[in-house]
Amino acid sequence: MSISIHDVSVPVFVNALRNMSAWLDKAASEKPEADLLLCRLAPDMRPLPAQYQMASDSAKNAVARIAGIEAPAMPDVEASFAELKERCARTIAFVESIDAAVLVSGAEREVELKFPNGMGYRFTGQAYLTGFALPNFFFHVTTAYGILRSAGVPLGKPDFLQHLGPPNIQVAK
Repeated sequence: MSISIHDVSVPVFVNALRNMSAWLDKAASEKPEADLLLCRLAPDMRPLPAQYQMASDSAKNAVARIAGIEAPAMPDVEASFAELKERCARTIAFVESIDAAVLVSGAEREVELKFPNGMGYRFTGQAYLTGFALPNFFFHVTTAYGILRSAGVPLGKPDFLQHLGPPNIQVAK
């Protein structure tokens, strides 16, 4: 049995973005939003809103590049939890709108990733997803989680994996 490029992209992005959105609800009940929006893990790292924006960009750009279409423009202007949650929702709506067959057909499509300095990488769609897009996405997801945790928001592994829901194996009585 094989697993499709759709199965290892869209549901993964959607689950993590929904989890990230829920973290903001928990954070809002614990700490002043204005303080948390300024938090970062290290002086040379970007703050919390940028981590959400870059996770969003990673998800939407990945599926768009693999599908061979343009990703929707989402300027990095979010300055509140509500706006970050809306960005997560717009990203989820976009990645879910891509037909699974289009993503599957993009597994061998050439994806060229160029950086502002002119350097970059050339991949197949599948190699791009597994070697760059997913690791980059989870870098920003994990950094956002780390920022909130380090600021005192009581998040734990169940929050990171909340998309799994409650355990589905019950202890026999």
